[in-house]
Amino acid sequence: MRKIKVLVAGWIVLAVVALSVVALTQMPLNLADADSSDYESLKLFTEVLDIVKKNYVEEVKTKDLIYGAVKGMMRSLDPHSGFMPPEAYKEMKIDTKGEFGGLGIQIAIKEGVLTIIAPIEDTPAWRAGLKAGDKIIKVNGEPTKDMTLFEAVNKMRGPKGTKVTLTIFREGWKEPKDFTIVRDIIRLKSVKFKVVDDGIGYVKIRQFQQNTADELEKALKSLKEKKIDSMILDLRNNPGGLLMSAVDVAEQFLPPGKLVVYIKGRSGDRTEYRTRGKRPYYKWPMVVLVNQGSASASEIVAGALKDWQRAVILGVTTFGKGSVQSVIPLSDGSGLRLTTAKYYTPKGTSIQNTGIVPDIEVKIKPKNGKGHPVIREKDLQRHLKNEQAPDVDKKKDHEEKEIVPIKIDEKEDIQLQRAIDLLKSWRVFKEKVVVNG
Repeated sequence: MRKIKVLVAGWIVLAVVALSVVALTQMPLNLADADSSDYESLKLFTEVLDIVKKNYVEEVKTKDLIYGAVKGMMRSLDPHSGFMPPEAYKEMKIDTKGEFGGLGIQIAIKEGVLTIIAPIEDTPAWRAGLKAGDKIIKVNGEPTKDMTLFEAVNKMRGPKGTKVTLTIFREGWKEPKDFTIVRDIIRLKSVKFKVVDDGIGYVKIRQFQQNTADELEKALKSLKEKKIDSMILDLRNNPGGLLMSAVDVAEQFLPPGKLVVYIKGRSGDRTEYRTRGKRPYYKWPMVVLVNQGSASASEIVAGALKDWQRAVILGVTTFGKGSVQSVIPLSDGSGLRLTTAKYYTPKGTSIQNTGIVPDIEVKIKPKNGKGHPVIREKDLQRHLKNEQAPDVDKKKDHEEKEIVPIKIDEKEDIQLQRAIDLLKSWRVFKEKVVVNG
């Protein structure tokens, strides 16, 4: 029997890989369901393996050939499935703690090219000047063509103080440039908070880690002591994280027993995740900020608060990562990351490729047209289809190219300002109704 950890994943992040452990189950290793064609294919594989071992111009290790074959197999599936050699698997298990040596960039494969989704603020990558939309052509001189996300992450991680050279091509450049970056320990505090206006609290969740719900609980308690009467939850550019962390975050804004999300696999079986009432529950009027960088666990929280009409969602459509991955440990210490299900909002909506559509759309346009192109789930190669929205891929071919600012100054953050204005308006409207009532 082999234990399988089921998870939901956001983007691959060099500071943290966004993973969401949601269940633990068992899988027997057997080929009872295999038909004759499966056995013929396995026979072909062993035949090729034997030929390569005996006749290749140089001696090769069987393990290297097997690893290469498995990587190729996983690469033929969706972009969130993959093979993790022992070191990569070990790193994955560390990632959710939010502290290790790295660069601090979120990456994805777009049109076959390793592409930066965003540098994380105040990390080596951010200080070096890497920008969203940059294409990583080489890592330490090694071409990234056909390199998996896991391989890329493994090559860019390393001990604090060591160097890695990325060859970057940016739109508008005539040729690539090298960036030599010194690795550092990436420590990401997942929650920050403050009072942004009289009586309006602001909470930013950067990602969903093991301690995020605890950090949020402390933040909300502090804001309550400052006597706020409404709040803004900022999930913009949050790539995701632990699913149970997302549930524990949602339960601080929803009463006990409320459905937050459910998942369904190929068999059609449904597994639900509900609020458990283990933490204080706040009823303040809320605005949730989302954008194209809000993915996975962020979309779970935003979707639940939207479906239960608990908050107004403001911003632009989210990333659209609606699939569940299972991390399966293998006998030699390596692991598989396999997409095994999709998740659905409380009302039964799949956000795969479509994302969470805000109640109020507010776009931030770059100055002088200078920005970076938006990358969403539907732009990734081999992405899963959405059975509820089969025409999404056809529509995207006719969509206007979306460009967003590389960095937004708080004074120019019109999404945040609209959220503040909305909560102020609610306060005035409530007072008017009470007076006139």
